[in-house]
Amino acid sequence: MRILGAVERGDGAQGEAGAPSDGGESERPRGSVTADSLPGLPEAGASPCVVAYSVTNRGAEAFTYTITFSLLDDQGRAMSDATETVASVGAGRTVRRTLDDVGHLSGTGLDAEHVRILDVKRVPADEALAAAGSCPPSGLRLTADEGDAAMGLRVVGLHLENCGARPYSVEGYPVLQLLDEELAPVEGIEILRGTEGIPMAGGSEPVRRVTLRPGESAAASMAWRNTTQAGEAVTVPYVRVRAASGSDPVVVAPGLDLGTTGELGVGPWRKDEAAAVSDRPRSS
Repeated sequence: MRILGAVERGDGAQGEAGAPSDGGESERPRGSVTADSLPGLPEAGASPCVVAYSVTNRGAEAFTYTITFSLLDDQGRAMSDATETVASVGAGRTVRRTLDDVGHLSGTGLDAEHVRILDVKRVPADEALAAAGSCPPSGLRLTADEGDAAMGLRVVGLHLENCGARPYSVEGYPVLQLLDEELAPVEGIEILRGTEGIPMAGGSEPVRRVTLRPGESAAASMAWRNTTQAGEAVTVPYVRVRAASGSDPVVVAPGLDLGTTGELGVGPWRKDEAAAVSDRPRSS
C-alpha cells in the first residue's frame, strides 16, 4: 500500500510535488507502507486549502485503511489530529480522497511543514468496523474504545451493540485472535479467561447469559500490563474479535503493548446499562 499526499487549493489547482521530509520514502511498519510529505503552497489570497491524498492497495484482497494526519502550526507544533477511513479499497486499486477539515490551517498556507501522516492501519474490508451510524447485516455492531492506562495497567473496552430488530443473546467471553502487522497470528501469548490473573486489574464479573433487546449493548474488557523484564517485548497491533464462537469477526487496532508478560486477560460479556443504541439504523 502506498499513500501519497499533495495539497490542493479550493479551485482544484494542485501544488507541485516536493521531496519527502526525510529525503526519501519513509518505511512504515509492515514494510509495504510508505508516506511522502504533503507539499505545495497556495498563493496569497487563494481559497482555503484541502489535503489531497491517495491510497493504493498493493495487496491481493480488499482492505479498509485508517489514516491519522497531524496538523502543525508554523513552529512545527502539533495542533490537532485528523483521522480518515477509506473503506473497501480493492486489490490493485487506487482511491483518492481529500481531507477538507483542516481546522486551524483553513485559509492559511499549507505545505510539507504543516501536515504529517502519523499512522496507517489496514484491516480486511470484510472484517472492518461498521461505519458510524450503520448496522451490519448481522444486526450486531462490535467496536473497541481507546482504553485507559494507569501505573502500567492497560484496559481496552469491547462493546457489542444490538442495532438490529431482534433480541440477541451472548454468554461467556469474546473470542480473540492476536495479529501482527501483517495480520498473521501472534504466537506465545496466553489469553486468560477473566482478568484476575492480571495484577491490579481486579476480578471479572461472573459469566452469565446476556440478552440484548434492540438498542441495548453489552461490554467486555481486555486487560494487560506492559511490564518489561527479561526477554523480548511484544506489541500486538491488531486483534480479531468475535462476540462468540462462530460469530462474524471484526478486526480492531488497539495496539496492545504487552511487554514481556506474555498474558492478556479478557472479561466476560455483561449488560452495559449506561449505553443505549437509540438512533442507529435497525436491520430487518
